[in-house]
Amino acid sequence: MSSVLYDAQGPRAKRRNVLLTVIFVAAFAAVAWWVYTSLDEKNQLEWTLWKPFFSGTEAWSTYIWPGLKNTLKAAALAMVIALPLGAVFGIARLSDHRWISVPAGAVVEFFRAIPVLVLMIFGNALFAQYFTVDPDDRPMYAVVTGLVLYNAAVLAEIVRAGILSLPKGQSEAAMAIGLRKGQVMRVILLPQAVTAMLPAIVSQLVVIVKDTALGGAVLTFPELLSSANTMIGYYGNTIASFTVVAVIFIALNFSLTTFAAWLEARLRRGRKSTGAVVGAGAVDELAAPGEHEDLHKGS
Repeated sequence: MSSVLYDAQGPRAKRRNVLLTVIFVAAFAAVAWWVYTSLDEKNQLEWTLWKPFFSGTEAWSTYIWPGLKNTLKAAALAMVIALPLGAVFGIARLSDHRWISVPAGAVVEFFRAIPVLVLMIFGNALFAQYFTVDPDDRPMYAVVTGLVLYNAAVLAEIVRAGILSLPKGQSEAAMAIGLRKGQVMRVILLPQAVTAMLPAIVSQLVVIVKDTALGGAVLTFPELLSSANTMIGYYGNTIASFTVVAVIFIALNFSLTTFAAWLEARLRRGRKSTGAVVGAGAVDELAAPGEHEDLHKGS
């Protein structure tokens, strides 16, 4: 049966796809068997190495859970600060006033070009020399600072691209009915651009969660991966510890992307149900009083 997207497969194409599927499954099984036998030869599958995670709570309460809390705390703070900051700079870059758009563009391009690890190290030195911060809390401040500066710059570009992706007629029609530029951005453009921007924004939020590990590697920030390294020194189970940490990161990021997919679907359904029709009453409320009165007088 044909579709508007592709033609129906013929007998040769079906046989070829079945053959490729069999080859892929066989190759995957071979790689999985090689990994299993290699780990077994190195005694990495012994129960004593995995027992701390499945028997008792010491490994979880002493290492995993404290590290996970620090990871979530740093990521949440960075998200809460970077999202509105990125939106402000992204909208500022679209300003018609060059004294706003040029400095905003310079800031975005500057921090977007610097590796996040360098920003973390710079933040750590900055807090150590010029601010009175508890040495135990300094790595957290440095990690959050680096994540905010870098990801706010990236999110600013995402916001700018999302708004520019909308048809130009949207803003022209809004101005034609008397809305000011600020109202056009807030009421017309941003609500529509959010749905288009959501996948890219979520991808950047996933990057924030993963980049917290950089602070543990360089700044002794006790996040999840750093706590696993400490645990390895106590239990001597390198493969097991890193496997558990990888599974936790996968679960965190999968939950984030799943929530984003649900939110995007709900936003799309809500927009379809409302029909996105602006009535006369809404125009009276949104348009500037002077401008709307002039329109009535002119008619």
